[in-house]
Amino acid sequence: MQFITLILFSLFILTNSGDEYKKGDLSTLADMMTGTFSSQNQAEMDSAFYSINLVMYPIWKKSKKVKWLYVEQAVSSALDKPYRQRVYRLTKGKKGVFESKVYELLNPSAFIQSWKTPRLFETISPDSLVERAGCSVFLRKETGGCYGGSTDGKNCLSSLRGAAYATSKVEVFPGAITSWDQGWDASDKQVWGAEKAGYIFLSVE
Repeated sequence: MQFITLILFSLFILTNSGDEYKKGDLSTLADMMTGTFSSQNQAEMDSAFYSINLVMYPIWKKSKKVKWLYVEQAVSSALDKPYRQRVYRLTKGKKGVFESKVYELLNPSAFIQSWKTPRLFETISPDSLVERAGCSVFLRKETGGCYGGSTDGKNCLSSLRGAAYATSKVEVFPGAITSWDQGWDASDKQVWGAEKAGYIFLSVE
């Protein structure tokens, strides 16, 4: 874990050593989130974590005020069987806060590895998505050009493995993303998700 921490610290220093990102730049945030990422390094250092592949691909690119990303997560040994498929809607809110709304696809199996055939998204529209109400992640620009934030309180309802609600904490760096998703029961006891730290996804493309 110390090695991984050093990597993220180095990324943070690099963002301070060059040109700063333009404050409030929605496109910059979307670009930083776009790509293929892996937690393989973290999994090799700590057996408490799995090697996970994370892909975020831009779709419906016409608007400058709204950025859409198709998101797919899969265990690295089973890339054709993702355990999570989502669509994120990135917008800029008040006081420099960026909101990443979370949506589900009605027929997710039809979109597995759809970044290889992005025309698939021309067959549907944002109106066909199902919003996960209360599950937005709110991000702020932090020192050095990275972004960080989380969901709001207990508003993201979840019934997975006996949970009552879920929380997400996210940090976005150039070349890396950390994500800590956890499920909690009605008495605020954790019932799923990583326990001691979030997943560290490093860019592989």
